[in-house]
Amino acid sequence: MKQKFRILYTFILFFGLLLINPGIYAQVNQAEIENLGPVEFINYEGPYARIDTRAQIRDIGYSLGILIRNGQVRAGSAGRYFVIHSISPEDGLKMDADIFGLGVDVGVDHIRNLRLIIQGYLEGAYEYSEKDAALLAEYTTIYNAVYRGDQAYFGSRYKDPVMENVTQEKTGLSIRFDEWPGQTLMFIPLGMVRPGSLSSIDTSPFTELRVLEQLREEPDMGLDTRRDMVDLLERQAEEAALQAEEQLRAIREEEGQLARERLEAMEQLRLAEEQLRLAEQELQQAGTPQEREEAQEQITLVEEQRSEVLERLEEIDERREELVREREEAVQAQEYAEQKADEAQEERRRIAEDQQSRIGQVSLPPTGTLGVSIQSPDSSLGRVVLLNIENGEELRRSGITTINARSLTLIGGRAIAIAGEARGNSAIRLIEIDNETLEMTNQGDDDISPQSLIWVNNNNLYAVVSSGGGFYLGRFDTDLVLQARSGMAVHPFASVTFSGSYIVTQRADGSAVLLNPGDLAERDYAP
Repeated sequence: MKQKFRILYTFILFFGLLLINPGIYAQVNQAEIENLGPVEFINYEGPYARIDTRAQIRDIGYSLGILIRNGQVRAGSAGRYFVIHSISPEDGLKMDADIFGLGVDVGVDHIRNLRLIIQGYLEGAYEYSEKDAALLAEYTTIYNAVYRGDQAYFGSRYKDPVMENVTQEKTGLSIRFDEWPGQTLMFIPLGMVRPGSLSSIDTSPFTELRVLEQLREEPDMGLDTRRDMVDLLERQAEEAALQAEEQLRAIREEEGQLARERLEAMEQLRLAEEQLRLAEQELQQAGTPQEREEAQEQITLVEEQRSEVLERLEEIDERREELVREREEAVQAQEYAEQKADEAQEERRRIAEDQQSRIGQVSLPPTGTLGVSIQSPDSSLGRVVLLNIENGEELRRSGITTINARSLTLIGGRAIAIAGEARGNSAIRLIEIDNETLEMTNQGDDDISPQSLIWVNNNNLYAVVSSGGGFYLGRFDTDLVLQARSGMAVHPFASVTFSGSYIVTQRADGSAVLLNPGDLAERDYAP
């Protein structure tokens, strides 16, 4: 309890400084914002050889959180996912933190999955609800990306034992997924560390202006995410106010009880001192050795009773002093609750202003057509883009960066392509792309040759399948499900042409061959 309210006191002092001179703080943050590049996470976007469920991904973090909740200060493997739980004695206004690290062998390559892992950790370690944990996980990644490599910033806000666990090149979170393994140490700021408390995580760093500005850069200005944070701030305020009220009530009750006990003890002390005076008189008046011995025994007994009463009075006074400190902490908790409520109100005001500024900005989108933007002169891989047919300007681009530009195919209103890379858990597969969002909506289950194209005949798709070290021609339906595969191997650069009722392609040795378009069996030349 003492630790909790010492942390609260730290928060109040920090916010008090802002209230004393908010102009200086605003100037400092404005300078930081001007030097800040956009935080736009670059993820692997494409098919996977193995797709883990959301539950499996979340459980990576949840299992680490359970270990921390059960008392461990370190959990996980240095080569994979790990957490360092750093709590130490007070150090001015500086904070404790959990350091969430990504080792060299981690497979996470998309920000949504990284956030899901962090969400699971917060659920396991601090018993946050799924919704609150997901919100805090999103802010955690943005916060750590904003301050990536800023050792001066982190050092000014976190305690020395926290900073002993990080190095500048690994501090925070890169915006590039391929720079995460072995190079990531994320800060999760700690507040009132108690499972079940909404303030176990300190949300104040997450609502700094630099983080807010990043959210405002999103197309919708991050309004829904920010509203969720306002809701959490308000609930933090309510929780802190309720806890402070309950603690003050308990303090008042205990103060009354201690006052009564002190009066009783003082009366006991008065009686003991009176008995001691009488026993000393009896000792002086004793005429025989036995009378003196009895008087001495009485004196000893009374002195023991008096000593016990004095000890009890000392305990009562010490507890009364503790209650004075606890009352001060409870009052600080009330102020903390008021501050959180003020933060929520201020952010709600900013949200209203941003929402108002967006009114009237929505217009009908221009007509566009799909194309592919190739990323490198040495590769056919790139992104699907939507081009304005009026002026050729790029209206939208897909997050998928591994589209084979030569394979983009339109069939029955669907956009189909070959995408991916053969590395790690990634795979080269047939995928379907949403015509509006330009994101992947479906992927096939079969590995495709990186040199393959897509050939269309009626509602059938043909591509070169990679299997067991060999290449085969495959026929797929428009749901990307394999319907038939050639029994013979084909050349990795095989082509497909349709000639009457046959398909012309190439054997593994490069010689041309005729196949039946349905079962892809070699043509039977028997009369």
